[in-house]
This record gives sequence, structure tokens and C-alpha cells, in this order.
Amino acid sequence: MVLEATVNTWAIADLLRERAGRVVVSNPMRTRAIADAKVKTDRIDAAVLAQLLAADFIPEVWTPGQATRGRRRQVAHRSSLLQQRTRLRNRVQAILHRNLLDCPFSDAFGKGGRRWLAEAALPTGERGQVESALRLLDALEAEVAIADRGVAEEALRDERVQRLMTIPGVGATTAFALVAVIGDVGRFPRPNQLVGYLGLDPRVRQSGDRPAYTGHISRQGQAHARGLLVEAAHSAIRTPGPLRAFHERTRARRGPQIAAVAVARKLAILAWHLLHSGTEYRWAPSRLTAAKLRRLELTAGAPRRPGGWDARVTDAERQTHSRQSTEELRALEQAEEAYRALVAGRRHQKDAAAANGERLCGAKPGARRRSHPHPPHFSTGSDRVPDQASASS
Repeated sequence: MVLEATVNTWAIADLLRERAGRVVVSNPMRTRAIADAKVKTDRIDAAVLAQLLAADFIPEVWTPGQATRGRRRQVAHRSSLLQQRTRLRNRVQAILHRNLLDCPFSDAFGKGGRRWLAEAALPTGERGQVESALRLLDALEAEVAIADRGVAEEALRDERVQRLMTIPGVGATTAFALVAVIGDVGRFPRPNQLVGYLGLDPRVRQSGDRPAYTGHISRQGQAHARGLLVEAAHSAIRTPGPLRAFHERTRARRGPQIAAVAVARKLAILAWHLLHSGTEYRWAPSRLTAAKLRRLELTAGAPRRPGGWDARVTDAERQTHSRQSTEELRALEQAEEAYRALVAGRRHQKDAAAANGERLCGAKPGARRRSHPHPPHFSTGSDRVPDQASASS
């Protein structure tokens, strides 16, 4: 049996498996025969799906297990709560802008901002709307805290989440969302397939013998996980190491926005390697990783240490921690310089090959990084066309 993916697909597929020998879930984004049909009804669509399945032309969707489905539901629930919280905050900000009021605090919904909102001069009707939005915000904050605690408890039981947290910039929420979206990493034989599954691969267009050119990212797959990776990229570049050096090199050539997306792509590749090899990130800041795990434990409900962290640390231990932090920072800076030296050496080899004419040999067309919808009539680039193979979403 075959059916298209929709909201309640997996529940229906589980029921059908009790009576059907095999249930295939089709990817509706790639079933173009139905999408492009001029006559579209449920009966015709079912017949076309059956014909495609008989011809083995169905783009099948990977079926996640119950544990993976549960993680995805947790991520989706938390994301929905955050979206509702953002809408309520935007509503309050709109009321302030409408009345020409500017909050003197950086966070209008923190302790100082709340006190200022309680005393702000607003009309009677607007005051009632602000108070209503703040009451709803308090309820949503409590729900977000419950959702975060559930995610933290699951993350502490999953070694894959803690392994991904060793990457700079990747916190518990991003790591948990990646594990939920990826599921079984074995279904991605190469890291480029995971990059394509997350929609971080560039669009490539080519016709005939004209050179290929790349545009913006495809934006296929789960948008929430892709957004979390971009946020993690902005945090990762603040830590010394190869990722920061890569960001600086890309920003000098392509600008800050493209550089951040490129770092997000690097994070996806790192996640693939760590999940496949079962190892931690080589250049993981140990103290930063320990702080992440401690925050995760506190979110899950672990008891706080009495008197705070400094209450049980002697002067000798504090000096030891400071020395370890300095040594770790020096090692990360050395890794960053080693990456810059490696890139400079490769650039020197490429320039030497171009001077000898070796770059002109070969039949592979060059790929131009352009976002213009029409390719140019000439090409000066020589980058290799990236592999477009991607896993079924």
C-alpha cells in the first residue's frame, strides 16, 4: 500500500501495517506526477500513486521509530510555545510603538522592564491589553519551562545529544533537535546527504555544456532544525578554533550572512561525523562543555549546590581552574592558526598549479557562485560541482 505523507500519516501507516504486507509513504514534494496533473481528484491521485508504486517510481520517505517520533513531537511542541511567546511579545511592543513609548531597558519583559510596563502611561484600553498579554506570557513561560525540563531529561539519557554538545555553539536544544530530525544517522552514507536533507546545500543549475553555477541554499527539509543550526553558528564563531577561522575567511569573501550559513553547514557535517564515529569533537572546550552539561542537569531538576559554586572552591582550586582555562584557550588559538596555515598552503598550491597550466586541464566544468537566475556566457571559476545526492526527506 502507498499513501502520501501528511499530518496523521504515521498513525494511519501503523494501522495499515497490521493488514498490509508493506506500507510505503510517498514524499509529496517529489511526487510531481500528481502535483502537475490537470485533473486532480482523490480517486485519480490514488490511481497514479498505485501506478508509480508498481513501477517502483515512488520517492519513499524513511519511517521513524516511536522514540524518534516522540522526540520530534517534543521539539515541535517547544517550538510552538516559543512562537506563541514571540507573538505575545510583539503584540506588547506594537502597543508601545503605537503610543510612542520606548522601554529604557534592553529587555522589556525582564524584571526591570516589567516594573516599567506596570507604570507606563497607557490609555485604559491599551493598558488592559498589555496586562492580558503579560498574564498569557506568564502562563507560557511556565509551559516553556516544563517543555525544557522534558527535553533536558531526554537529553541526559541520550549519549548522542551529549556528544553533539561538545561542538562549540551547540547547546542541548540544538543537539536534541538534530538527533530528533536525523533519527538513524546510518541512512545518510555521506555528510553531504545530511546537509541536503537539512536544506543547507546550494542550488546548482546547469544546462548543456555551459558551466554550472550555484545559488542560495535549497531550504528543503525541517526549517526549525536549520534555524537552530544558524543560531548555533553565530555562537560558535565567538569561540577560538577552526570554526571561527573558517567564518572569518568566508566572511571576507562572501559577507557575514553567507558566512554564518556556511558555518551552519559545517556544524551539520561535524554532527554527521560525530554520530557516525561515536566520538566527541576534537577541539571541544572542556570547561564550556562541562558548563553546558551542568545547565542541562539543572534544567532537568538536579539540586543546586549549597552556597553556590564558589562556596566549595578553595583558592588553590580556583588558581588551577584559571590555569587550565588559559592552557585550553591557548590550544584553541593554536588550532585556529593551524587551520589558517593549512588554508594558506592549499591556496599556494592552487596558485602554483594555475601558473603551470594544470588548472586548465580536465573536462570538469567550473561552478560559479551566483544567485542570478540566468547563468553568464563565460566562466572564470574552477570549483568542483557539489554532489547533489540527498536522502529522502
